[in-house]
Amino acid sequence: MKMILTYLKHYKLESILAPAFKMLEVLFDLLVPLVVAQIIDVGIASGDRWYILQRALLLVGFALLGMASSFTAQFFAAKASVGAAADLRQAVYDHIQRLSYGELDRLGTGTLITRLTDDINQIQNGLNLALRLLLRSPLIVFGSMVMAFTVNVRCALVFAAAIPVLAVVIFFIMLVTIPLFKKAQARLDEVTGLTRENLTGVRVIRAFCREQDAVREFDEKNRALTRLNEFVGGISALLNPLTYVLVNFATIILIDRAGLEVHLGNMGQGDAVALYNYMAQMIVELIKLASLVISINKALACAGRVDKILKVQPGLAYPERRAAAETAESREAMTGAAAEGEAEKKREAVSGVAGRKDAAENVDPKEKGREPRESIRFEDVTFTYPGAAAPSLSHISFSVEQGQTLGIIGGTGSGKTSLVNLICRFYDVSSGRVLVEGADTRTYPKGDLLEKVGLVPQRAVLFKGSIRENLKWGNEHASDEELWQAIETAQAMDVVKGKKGELDFMVEQNGKNLSGGQKQRLTIARALVRHPEILILDDSASALDLATDAALRKALRRMEGSMTTVIVSQRISSIRSADRILVLENGRMAGWGSHEELLASCAAYQETYDSQYPGERISSLASAKEVMA
Repeated sequence: MKMILTYLKHYKLESILAPAFKMLEVLFDLLVPLVVAQIIDVGIASGDRWYILQRALLLVGFALLGMASSFTAQFFAAKASVGAAADLRQAVYDHIQRLSYGELDRLGTGTLITRLTDDINQIQNGLNLALRLLLRSPLIVFGSMVMAFTVNVRCALVFAAAIPVLAVVIFFIMLVTIPLFKKAQARLDEVTGLTRENLTGVRVIRAFCREQDAVREFDEKNRALTRLNEFVGGISALLNPLTYVLVNFATIILIDRAGLEVHLGNMGQGDAVALYNYMAQMIVELIKLASLVISINKALACAGRVDKILKVQPGLAYPERRAAAETAESREAMTGAAAEGEAEKKREAVSGVAGRKDAAENVDPKEKGREPRESIRFEDVTFTYPGAAAPSLSHISFSVEQGQTLGIIGGTGSGKTSLVNLICRFYDVSSGRVLVEGADTRTYPKGDLLEKVGLVPQRAVLFKGSIRENLKWGNEHASDEELWQAIETAQAMDVVKGKKGELDFMVEQNGKNLSGGQKQRLTIARALVRHPEILILDDSASALDLATDAALRKALRRMEGSMTTVIVSQRISSIRSADRILVLENGRMAGWGSHEELLASCAAYQETYDSQYPGERISSLASAKEVMA
């Protein structure tokens, strides 16, 4: 409840005006029975038609004013509820974006979709009804009792006895149904998750002729949800008949008492009609209140579920500034610039005598022998997914220099994707350190590390929009020239040129109007548009033919600058030309070195090579030994 009030604070005026105008409407409704009583006791009793007409016009005025108040209250209630729900939905969405991969894995996509859609819609409906009716119905009930006391105290005691009994019934049903509504929403999560899974994998389901199994599983989940909703709906449905029976029973007693009072001359017939009208108003409002209680119960249950998401703390903490690392980088950059300047001066000094080659030979030996910058380093890294029984990576240590290409190969489940996810810091290591450009990834402020990285994930994901819009995810300020350059490097020129509108060609959701290879090349181009310092290709050429894959790797090597490239692949051909190759087996390092070195010494690499190039290892090994010699 506190969470809902937090998002209503921006709509304080609307939240006050909506019930205020409803209270004004209640006032007009409560005055109607008194006017009717006057018409009966005064106008009809004396035959004064002018008096009857005046009171009739007064009733019409009350009706018009009540209707205007109701419309105004509805406007402010809608504005407050829709606005608060929109703010809440945005807050939940923003909060989800801050969660790490670990929290997203644990929560699951299905439940997050349900809480962003159905749960918040239920909260919005509950807020709307609460602002309009939460005060109106109780005010009508208690107002009717108060007005009844102004008419006749003895008859009003019937109201005083009936209201507490009704309150107990309503409270009991709320107490029972709120937990059941929470269970129903949890079952809805399961149905949503299953629906998403089936729709995403519909081609696989059809390919294996498992449509009946998918339908059967969905029917089971759906029937379970239906049974639970029917059960909780049955309990909630008791509210209407129970309150109706109690109020009608009270009405019978009221008429009996009122008839006696009229017979004794203690009140007029109009007063008896007024008391009955007040009781009738109570019946109508209690029926509304029953529906309101059900809606508010759902809203409170959903608010609790949404609040749980908001209370999930991101598992990754980011510093505000990376002062130490920035200082070290600046110092290194300045040292490099100074050394480069000194070298340039020496080149210029000897250029007229010995030419460029002699100038290079006269460069300061310290500059000439200066070690390249380290781009990526893993120091005894062990990583375990949250809730997993065993680590996915164990004691991984290696380093890659700036501008080098690292190839990562291994069997399914060996930890390749887990490793590159640690470079991007989608997860934190369980032990050890991952360093990027000499700084621990945990010391980078949020977003700074990913600005250096261009990631092409295993599953090519494109969004609905033009090719230009998709590529500009890498760099929103990129010019068309930069886009075409990235497209050419990614071997996607024929893809874009072959589409109507070229860069303006509209891509459907998830790139459904593109083939797998076309999507992969466009996602590689999107990463290249970023001009990353580290490019990670996580098995992102699996849908490319060998010729296109080779052309892509050749184009990447020709790129200007000192970009470090990490290639994850199942193919030897994709990583054999890498400067260093990391072989993973069951989360551990099974080999490290060049293609030739691994071919001579790593059993796991040899096994993979034999499976892809049967009968060729002996000749390749001989060539490798010659190269190493």
